[in-house]
Amino acid sequence: MISALQKARASYAPKLPVALRNGAAVKVVEGAPTTAVADVEKIRNLFAATFGSPVLTFEPAAGESRPAVNVGVILSGGQAPGGHNVIAGLFDGIKSLNPESRLFGFLKGPDGLVKNEYQELTADTIDAYRNTGGFDMIGSGRTKLETEEQFETALKNCRELNINALVIIGGDDSNTNACLLAEYYKKNNCGIQVIGCPKTIDGDLKNEWIETSFGFDTACRVYSELIGNIGRDANSAKKYWHFIKLMGRSASHIALECALQTHPNAAIISEEVAEKGMTLKEIVDYLAGIVAARAAKKCNFGVALIPEGLIEFVPEVKKLIAELNDLLAANADAFAQLADAEAKVNFVAARLSEAGAAVFTSLPAGIQAQLCNDRDPHGNVQVSLIETEKMLAQMVGARLKEMAAEGKYNGKFNTQTHFFGYEGRCAAPSNFDADYCYSLGYTAAALIGAGRTGYMASVRNNTRGADNWIVGGIPITMMMNMEHRHGADKPVIRKALVELDGKPFAAFAAVREQWAVETDYVYPGPIQYFGPSEVCDLVTKTLELEKA
Repeated sequence: MISALQKARASYAPKLPVALRNGAAVKVVEGAPTTAVADVEKIRNLFAATFGSPVLTFEPAAGESRPAVNVGVILSGGQAPGGHNVIAGLFDGIKSLNPESRLFGFLKGPDGLVKNEYQELTADTIDAYRNTGGFDMIGSGRTKLETEEQFETALKNCRELNINALVIIGGDDSNTNACLLAEYYKKNNCGIQVIGCPKTIDGDLKNEWIETSFGFDTACRVYSELIGNIGRDANSAKKYWHFIKLMGRSASHIALECALQTHPNAAIISEEVAEKGMTLKEIVDYLAGIVAARAAKKCNFGVALIPEGLIEFVPEVKKLIAELNDLLAANADAFAQLADAEAKVNFVAARLSEAGAAVFTSLPAGIQAQLCNDRDPHGNVQVSLIETEKMLAQMVGARLKEMAAEGKYNGKFNTQTHFFGYEGRCAAPSNFDADYCYSLGYTAAALIGAGRTGYMASVRNNTRGADNWIVGGIPITMMMNMEHRHGADKPVIRKALVELDGKPFAAFAAVREQWAVETDYVYPGPIQYFGPSEVCDLVTKTLELEKA
């Protein structure tokens, strides 16, 4: 049983760039040799077989048949709208190379490749998932591919299926793993190509050649619809301040994009907090000041957007978290014996440094408990689970009481808190994401047909419509640098954070003071799939501004 929308959506034919309309057997134009984004010599040494490959641009060709290929595809990491269309584009692309080509989906992410759990993806399977959200066609997972043992096991499993190429659809960590796998297989002449596709709703996998990661457009539209609905309710009831936390573990692209789409009264950008070295008290004072200014206009309501990873960007809290990680690792056995939250909080408070204890005790009791209880498999604080929106709402409320006593605030402050995250990860892709993802998959097929490895599919010129999109591939090593992870320096793709000197942030900064005191909410409404192009084929405000 499928919904009426899903039935109608199944017939949508994604738009392809001109270079791919004759099939994936394209003309390949090579650019100059490339380098890494940083730590060039270290990256060169670690990736001697794949480093320095040129940027590729595709042009239309006659579309002649190529030898059949067997391809494996993996969905890696968290879900993002459009993943099924990447697989559909890959399927159609390899079939355009040769109708005898076959596609195998490894189940539950990279784990399926290592455990040899797979499903052959046929036309019937693919057709059932075109233009749908989710990753449920083959599932996803977060297993990292980074050891020689994993590479060898995967190689054995690929050879059993006569697989010539692997396509890894994922974010920065997943594509880092794709880069490591490509290097190992090329260095050892294994005969298996590895291609990556850029996925993450967080929007932090991008550069000159990857203008946006897929899923960001759809997720931000879903969140912006919800924020608009909240804004309309706030302006109707006129009695609540809504504190809304939005996904974005390391970067604030989602918070910034949703702010540009909806015009909230406040939106905190983590990168600005870090750049200015803002304390938690300064953030609270900033928000309380906006609440007080609106109260002076008899507007005891508002909307504030909070990025998921904010707390780790506040310098004093970042230091506290690092100290907590070390303290609890050193006292793991004793800490494990404590039965209740209060005992754990007291245990931690008594052993922190003076500065750490001052920050820790300034936090609401619930947040103190979360900092003590929520640990990842490495023993570190799971920052994404901390209810930052509730923390700030409580701390702003406490500050407003102080301001009222000082005669600086006269209003009512009632709050509602929200976390918009999973609501956007599996939505049916917008027209942009449906087209973009299909083109990414088709481009991956073209890279396989061109015999390349260690590349990420690139579809750019995204604000100009599919007729003007430029497709090709970029070496994944171009995006790599060295970072200290789990006690060792490791090669990873550098995350793209919000650029404070970039056009999207500048556009936001120019109007946020006006939005703070005025009720200037915009109500984007739900994603439109059918209708005029100016309504259905939009791109994000971020892309509009970056390419203006």
